[in-house]
Amino acid sequence: MNINATASSTLQPDKDWWRGAVIYQIYPRSFQDTNGDGIGDLRGITARLPHVAALGADAIWISPFFISPMRDFGYDVSNYTDVDPLFGTLEDFDELIAEAHRLGIRVMIDLVLSHTSDVHPWFMESRSSRTNAKADWYVWADSKPDGTPPNNWLSIFGGSAWAWDPTRQQYYLHNFLTAQPDLNLHNPEVQEALLAVERFWLERGVDGFRLDTINFYFHDKELRDNPALPPARRNASTAPAVNPYNYQEHIYDKNRPENLEFLKRFRAVMDEFPAIAAVGEVGDGQRGLEIAGEYTSGDDKVHMCYAFEFLSPDPLTPARVAEVLEQFREVAPEGWACWAFSNHDVVRHVSRWGASVSDHVAHAKLLSSLLMSLRGSVCIYQGEELALFEADLAYEDLRDPYGIQFWPDFKGRDGCRTPMVWESRLDGGFSEGRPWLPIPANHLSHAVAMQEGDPESVLEHYRRFLQFRKRHPALAKGEIEFVETRGPLLGLVRTHGNERLFCLFNMSGEAVAGHKPDGTLELLEGHGFVSDIKDNKINLPAWSAFFARLA
Repeated sequence: MNINATASSTLQPDKDWWRGAVIYQIYPRSFQDTNGDGIGDLRGITARLPHVAALGADAIWISPFFISPMRDFGYDVSNYTDVDPLFGTLEDFDELIAEAHRLGIRVMIDLVLSHTSDVHPWFMESRSSRTNAKADWYVWADSKPDGTPPNNWLSIFGGSAWAWDPTRQQYYLHNFLTAQPDLNLHNPEVQEALLAVERFWLERGVDGFRLDTINFYFHDKELRDNPALPPARRNASTAPAVNPYNYQEHIYDKNRPENLEFLKRFRAVMDEFPAIAAVGEVGDGQRGLEIAGEYTSGDDKVHMCYAFEFLSPDPLTPARVAEVLEQFREVAPEGWACWAFSNHDVVRHVSRWGASVSDHVAHAKLLSSLLMSLRGSVCIYQGEELALFEADLAYEDLRDPYGIQFWPDFKGRDGCRTPMVWESRLDGGFSEGRPWLPIPANHLSHAVAMQEGDPESVLEHYRRFLQFRKRHPALAKGEIEFVETRGPLLGLVRTHGNERLFCLFNMSGEAVAGHKPDGTLELLEGHGFVSDIKDNKINLPAWSAFFARLA
């Protein structure tokens, strides 16, 4: 039974709500603190939901808030069915869902099913002996005769993906931290336990899931070595360039075909409930889009996936945008993508693709409008709507083990995880205590209170453009055709039913003139950009866009 079934709600019953939805990601540690301990909490999220509603987002995705020792800040779960006291209680979560639904916002939660914490009771029992009831719930293997790990698999956080356990005198697999042992999903009992976790939260009233590291669920039973990846095929989309993880082709430690059947089982549970959706995170530097296509095909696995093409350091150009979407269409003809430019794991995109300081606001507006004009659903990361820069933190302020491991060549993920700035005062309106990460001084001038009501601000542009997108279903659900990718101009046509929209983006800091397409143009208003047409030329200022109905 849905625990929140009796709560008042403005949500409309729509099983396809996710298709073209705008999902606002909340990193709970950094959103809003209500008890003065310097760490955000569930009550803080509930208190700030009006901000999300005013933005116009359809749903929120909440990063993990489960019980955890916080070695990886919640992505190391020690109890899947309870709230960590840092964030509040299950009752607080129930209130959050009720308020979100009252405001017309759906709630998706982050499920980390590939691994647990090493203090999870399952792992504590599993490591106690080779014969206990959960002995096969994790991935255990004997050493090679010389005592070295079973194979050459590497951890994304650095070093071998195997850790020695003296009690069992075996190695266990950890694709991330040594404190994050990988579950063995080849074991049917493990699958049943994870499906029970899914059902628990669906009965609690959630509207869907973001599935962490969805392509890491299964490993090769034979534990075969990964082959070397030729240098020409390496990239830094899923791991920083300084990490030798990029030197392997990861065909045996992840991306296994057995995952497809488990995803069908996961989907079958979701389909028992109305209007539920899931988005999977696919982390792979070579086959990310192809895997996303496999996992979203056939209407019997997950609804949508995102890969790391637009989360990577690669410069964003018109040609790159068209290449990625055309490739997705080719490898995932039945699939649906969920695009994002920023999240809790990567450098904020206004810094990663940074324009000059004088162009910062215009650049941020252009990027937001481009993202929301692509075919697919959209994830917006908290603070993105304020055009927050990546925080430049000192080594002594780092909390992220990933950054500490690879400092200074890779500074980790703390720079995008600093607290949300609601007001321009020193604490940003985030907490009455000392924030768990310092708030950069250059963020305060971008606070919500400083931008709200200013029609020229980035925040008001996001609000305006989300409303514009809702008025034109072609932008959310339509087909896409690229008609211009030369130089700084990106031209595309979105088509849905009888609506055809022509969109032209100037992705540069210089004024540019583009060609008017064949046909009649009806200029659209309400998107926030200024341009003009003269002598069949569309004149675009720097970092600007043009929208028209095409007949």
